[in-house]
Amino acid sequence: MGELKATGWYLRQDKHNVKRKNYRYIKKSITFADMNKIESFVYHKVKNNYILKNLLRNVYQGFYDLMPRRASWTKIAPLVREGFFYGFHDTTPFSADDKKVLCNHLLIPLRMPTANDVLEVGYFTGEEFDRWVKVGETTAWNYHKGCRLQWVSDHRCIFNTGEGGRLGATICDIEDGSTKKIAWAIDTVSHDGRWATSFSYERLEMNMPGYGYAIGDGEAYAEELKSGHTGLFLIDLEKGSRQLLLSLQQIAAFEPQEGMDNDTMHFVTHTEFSHSDRYVAFLHRWYKGTYRRTRLLIYDRETGQLHASPTTGMVSHYAWNGQDGLVAYCRVEDVDSHVFFTDATMREWKRCGYPRLNSDGHHHFVNDHCFVVDTYPDRHRHARLYLVDTETDAVEMVADVESGKHFVSPDEHHHWKCDLHPRCSHNGHWLCFDSVHTGKRALCLMKQ
Repeated sequence: MGELKATGWYLRQDKHNVKRKNYRYIKKSITFADMNKIESFVYHKVKNNYILKNLLRNVYQGFYDLMPRRASWTKIAPLVREGFFYGFHDTTPFSADDKKVLCNHLLIPLRMPTANDVLEVGYFTGEEFDRWVKVGETTAWNYHKGCRLQWVSDHRCIFNTGEGGRLGATICDIEDGSTKKIAWAIDTVSHDGRWATSFSYERLEMNMPGYGYAIGDGEAYAEELKSGHTGLFLIDLEKGSRQLLLSLQQIAAFEPQEGMDNDTMHFVTHTEFSHSDRYVAFLHRWYKGTYRRTRLLIYDRETGQLHASPTTGMVSHYAWNGQDGLVAYCRVEDVDSHVFFTDATMREWKRCGYPRLNSDGHHHFVNDHCFVVDTYPDRHRHARLYLVDTETDAVEMVADVESGKHFVSPDEHHHWKCDLHPRCSHNGHWLCFDSVHTGKRALCLMKQ
């Protein structure tokens, strides 16, 4: 994309403090450029081969490591809470009144968590979100999606647990301290707080190490490539019951695409309720070695119908707006871009910010027509945040922050990188993201 000029806050390390605990923001005007044509060409050639893609990325970024580093930049100086993070971009950590922010507190150094490593869960509150309140602990967590901590109501939250070596979930009432146990790990909670999606985290960990847990669930059915016993589940949080909504067998049989033959492994991940709770979206993935393909499917809970995205092999991330429309980074008509689908059938669509935005990212809607999206670290190991308007196609950069080399995931089985994963408050006044620009993983809160 072309260059963007922005005025905001440079993050400068205190030269007398190598541990980077003291830092200051300097207001300044700077110029940025995004992925160039050569980088884009190479990326699109190797993106479906994760081994080759990571190797080329590391070599390419290693060359730029020899050059002078530029400081991080944000449009508005954020509140930074080191040692804390939230996780994924598909839910908001903000309470209904936007006065509390859920997050996870790390207790271990930078390494993969084991089945015995504890993560604290709780929330920040106060005028500057500076008061930490611990709610509970869990051993079922990872760096990408945390423990799926999220709100069930204005005073209850839920998170996955690994008590006694068994995966489950716990609902905590932050007012009276009471808890309720759920027999299965959850993924996403419906907006009315009644339902939760679920799938086998053990099967997910087999296929995407670092996205499941160090604790298994005994429901992977690893010997079955497209099992009829597992797939997309729906949990009734009030009754504590579970039903298999769609098996992997059913999912693979629906409008099959190229490569869905008998020797590919199928699984489900990245589920999300529409704001009306009528629809459940999820990613259907089928893998064979380095051959990896994905499509977005949407299940209509009222009619039982399935809708498949008009994509050709690639969907990475997506998010719903409040009108049952959604944006996804995907390949449509053999072009990779951020695509806005106007409704849950995904028949009508338009590209957003293209070709100015030409790289993958995680979305979250600020309002029904404007979303925030991040990028992966570029050749200088900097990741960015953009605001994108689906109606006008306007693109505004709000942050450009460094992601240190030691946070790069060294291989497929050591996944500890920190994506920004932007999330917004309900009133749209706050942007929340995870970052390592201070040298430590931190929860960042920035006014908009």
